Amino acid sequence: MPDLFVYGTLCHRPVLAEILGRDAQAVPAMLPDLSVYYANTKGVPEAALCIAPGTAAEGLLLQGLSDEDMARLAFFSGGFGEGLQEREALTGTGARLPVLVACSACPPQECGPLFHLSEWAADWGELARRTAREIMRQYGRASSAEIAGRRPFLAARAWARILARGGAPHELRSGRGREIVEIVQDHAGFEGFFRTRAFELRHQRFDGSMTETFSRECFVAYDAALVLPYDPATDRVMLIEQLRYGPLFRGDPQLTVLEPAAGLVDAGESPEACALREAQEEAGLDIRELRPMMKVYAAPGYSTEFYHCFLGLCALSEADNGMGGLEEEHEDIRNHVIPFDEALALCDSGEVNVGPLAMMLYWLARHREELRSSA
Repeated sequence: MPDLFVYGTLCHRPVLAEILGRDAQAVPAMLPDLSVYYANTKGVPEAALCIAPGTAAEGLLLQGLSDEDMARLAFFSGGFGEGLQEREALTGTGARLPVLVACSACPPQECGPLFHLSEWAADWGELARRTAREIMRQYGRASSAEIAGRRPFLAARAWARILARGGAPHELRSGRGREIVEIVQDHAGFEGFFRTRAFELRHQRFDGSMTETFSRECFVAYDAALVLPYDPATDRVMLIEQLRYGPLFRGDPQLTVLEPAAGLVDAGESPEACALREAQEEAGLDIRELRPMMKVYAAPGYSTEFYHCFLGLCALSEADNGMGGLEEEHEDIRNHVIPFDEALALCDSGEVNVGPLAMMLYWLARHREELRSSA
């Protein structure tokens, strides 16, 4: 079988190692009359081969691939698109070799600018490597078609691990890190939109001794951005009402809850950009200024889910009451613009029974007078 020619993001060797599960035997090569451009895709930038007579696309020849290697590459790449074509590549020695390449070459005007691996790797390499790891965890468990639908969410989960590096102050806390924990054994868990991780661990106690090995499970989720719209001039807030599945499967008789506008932080997206996007998508609001609130874990005992909370300063009126949400995301949202005191009273009555909204309203209660005086 001829060698496989790969280009663009697959030339980043850390990504390739995640896909194959090992370091690949690869040599630089060129594919005549083609160039590599950025593809017009959302999220982590991808590359595309474009027709460019007189040029040559830079890439790698993967040599000695097994059937398992090809299966792993096809799984990651979505089945090689329109299939593999046989072409002729040039090596650094001037040799011409037959190669296989996934090539659905398009005109350059259908793509973005020229792709430069070093620039892409500096900006996106780590996220791409972590995303590849998330995808390949599902090899043998899901189909390429299923992965195609999950890919943005797997990338978002990888992005959450990068965002986590920021940490938080530890003036009262001991500041102990990962060095105190030993994961003794990992067990296979559910891999899908969410991930469950079952493991055995032991850790150092506060007195310096080590615990015995014991078993735990963790729900691996995402980072989310939450925004509470507030108009300091009229002292009104907007609350979002929608159906939630937690109350459904807990057996709660009331299935809709009141919340702030919120959404998952996409791969490569800042929490601030996500908050502005969600305020527009869910409530049709243009936020003029974001004020950082708290950054918190939802349930750190068993979940990685993390909230970046913001106050969204904007103009609110009765006209902002109504319906919102994106139909393609199956969102059915009702918006409520109400006086702040009325919203706070809903915390006392128990009608606000979603933790993030309650804490954001209490945060606003603390800073409200300052915001109103400067409105």
